[in-house]
Amino acid sequence: MNVQAKIINIKTVNELGQYWTNDDFIQLLDKMNLPDADKVKPEELKDLLYMAITDFEPNEAAEIVLTYKLGESLTAGQIQTIAHDMTDEKVAEQYADPSYHYDLFNINQLLFKSYNGTFPNTEASIINIELTDADGGTVEATNEILTKALSAGLSDRSIIKRLYEDQMEGLVDFGDAEKILWRFQDKGNNTYEIITSRYWIDKEDIESGEYDAEIKFFEEKD
Repeated sequence: MNVQAKIINIKTVNELGQYWTNDDFIQLLDKMNLPDADKVKPEELKDLLYMAITDFEPNEAAEIVLTYKLGESLTAGQIQTIAHDMTDEKVAEQYADPSYHYDLFNINQLLFKSYNGTFPNTEASIINIELTDADGGTVEATNEILTKALSAGLSDRSIIKRLYEDQMEGLVDFGDAEKILWRFQDKGNNTYEIITSRYWIDKEDIESGEYDAEIKFFEEKD
């Protein structure tokens, strides 16, 4: 499959506004012994949570937030280990299972902002890309297609290229594509907004803003 790709823009951010809701803030405040937060003005909830978080030791606060968000998918032991590690490690980039990186990024940044440091700062990339087929027509985009299209414009020092060389060549299945691109949205006119970690795609790794890419898919042999 051949596609034409054009990187419209890419920006680096340290917060994703769509992750946390006011209800999340209210629930977390309750878990931090500040009930009745539902009576607080919505625009004041985040700052109140920042203050409530700093009443705890960093690893204790991390454990509360991690349990709230990931308590149904991680064990108490795993959460305690992550809470301890994330005060001095970029767990949102280094955790062995990349399917957790999106949540860990947002949790880390909430804690980073609450303590005005203490936790390492991690960053995300927001990429806008135009993607068409070889004839200029619409491509039915998926995580795999978008990841492989982006990879084609990255330098050889790209972590994606180095870790997933066989997947890019279609030699093995690329299930991790669902974990590398955190979110993508069809913005119309064959353009897509992609959110991922700067760890995976850094604007400094982009060698070409407009290029052709061959997308190779894995096919199981009988």
